[in-house]
Amino acid sequence: MSVSLPVHTPDPNTPLLELKSVSKSFTVQQAGLLQKWLAIPAVNSVSLQLQRGETVGLVGESGCGKSTLARLCALLYKPDSGQILLGDTPMTGLSQRQLRGYRRRVQLVFQDPYAALNPRLPVSAILTEPLTLQRWGKRSQRRARAAELLTAVGLDEAALDRYPHEFSGGQRQRIAIARALVLEPELIIADESVSALDVSVQSQILNLLADIKAQRGLAYLFISHDLAVVEHLADRVAVMYLGRIVEFAPRDELFAVPAHPYTRALIAAIPAIQTGGKRRFGMPIGDVPSPLNPPPGCPYHTRCPKAQAICIQQRPRLAQTPGRPAVHQVACHFPESVPSC
Repeated sequence: MSVSLPVHTPDPNTPLLELKSVSKSFTVQQAGLLQKWLAIPAVNSVSLQLQRGETVGLVGESGCGKSTLARLCALLYKPDSGQILLGDTPMTGLSQRQLRGYRRRVQLVFQDPYAALNPRLPVSAILTEPLTLQRWGKRSQRRARAAELLTAVGLDEAALDRYPHEFSGGQRQRIAIARALVLEPELIIADESVSALDVSVQSQILNLLADIKAQRGLAYLFISHDLAVVEHLADRVAVMYLGRIVEFAPRDELFAVPAHPYTRALIAAIPAIQTGGKRRFGMPIGDVPSPLNPPPGCPYHTRCPKAQAICIQQRPRLAQTPGRPAVHQVACHFPESVPSC
């Protein structure tokens, strides 16, 4: 039996999710003779739009702020500054009651499915808990909804009465996806949702996510350090470095002709079977700078083979790449305009 929730009626002319100059810092205590608190910027003035029904991939090295941005979009963290809009509604400053409507429309799938599922609850309780919190339906209706979603993610209804430890990693991630779908959201934020799985299981989960998107018209913010996975799933890709977006472009164009040196370095690091010849792009130089003491000007200039004096003095804005469509934006004083051989 199909059991549906009331569906939010969207405005097709408005982005589903929009971030306007969003920033977030965390304070840490520095040990020493005189203890003091230091602010570490994790996300720095990020602006981003995600359209209905599309998948935006968010990539970058570990520690660049991807997961913090995911939690900001889900309002698990409150931004220090800037604005987050769902449709045309600002989401900052909402009460706990007002947040309930937002939670229905935006759901998270985490990296570790075992840590994300309560080991003391059966699958039926895990899947119906969101419905209970939203005060939706009777107990029998909630169980029917849970059974329906288990079938949708490729598991048998008999799994409702089993516990998370009785499943494999891939099956647990399917349960986590079912829980994310139970409230019929418009957006799912997948934070490294396949990185903890075997390669063969990864492909199954990626195909499942693609099928669910096609069937339900969902949008994804898909966060990963694995560009090969992002290339398979995303429509557009945002590249993040030290808390900032440094390139944002359609997937095919970004992988064919990346404009930012950092993007080119990430693509060069994708494992591939080489039959001879050279890599298309150069590898990164040096280590990631500390966010406690970021470089002046362009944050990538300490690792960039193209860095010049202006890169040290002035931080580039994220703007249209010269000679490319407006949908391709890059924050670089010397972006690539043609492919390298």
